[in-house]
Amino acid sequence: MEKDTQHLEQLAEIRDIMNKSTRFLSLSGLSGVVAGVAAIGGAWAAYDYLGKHAIGLNVYTTDRADMIQFFLLDAFIVLAVAVGFGSIFTIRKARKNGQSVFNKMGMRLLINLCIPLFTGGAFGLIVLYHGGLFLLPSIMLIFYGLALINASKYTLEDIRYLGYCEIALGLASAFFIGYGLLFWALGFGVLHIIYGTIMYFKYDRA
Repeated sequence: MEKDTQHLEQLAEIRDIMNKSTRFLSLSGLSGVVAGVAAIGGAWAAYDYLGKHAIGLNVYTTDRADMIQFFLLDAFIVLAVAVGFGSIFTIRKARKNGQSVFNKMGMRLLINLCIPLFTGGAFGLIVLYHGGLFLLPSIMLIFYGLALINASKYTLEDIRYLGYCEIALGLASAFFIGYGLLFWALGFGVLHIIYGTIMYFKYDRA
């Protein structure tokens, strides 16, 4: 009985070593929470800018050039806050786990995350150039979801399910035209807060 217990412990140790060598496990749940809060703040700023009191927004009632400029600046600030705090929390957790952020698995994670993200960003700008502003929330959510699924091979499997939810919201946003800001807030805001909270209690506090 004692030998069986020792074998199980050895197998658990081997599995832990294999996971650390093939996956980047230092993603912080707190970074998800901060990203979600920043996204909700950005969505509220956009809603306030448009000056509407209904969820269904007519994006053609405001000067289009000024609106696009504001949205791009708003998105950049949200991204900067999310990436900045996400990097801080992730680096802190990596050091705590004795893992380097810039190791082989970390770089693979970053590459597999960025390819769909940059593709979606380029596609979104093309659509924006042709006047398809109403499709931008859907494009951002779908390509972000694809990026999470693509990167899940090199990190916590849980982000795959977040990716599925983002894609579902993106498709819904494409169908319910005029509610893009709401779906954007749900996908990048609420889902991130829920995901980050779950990850914090599941991994960070372990």
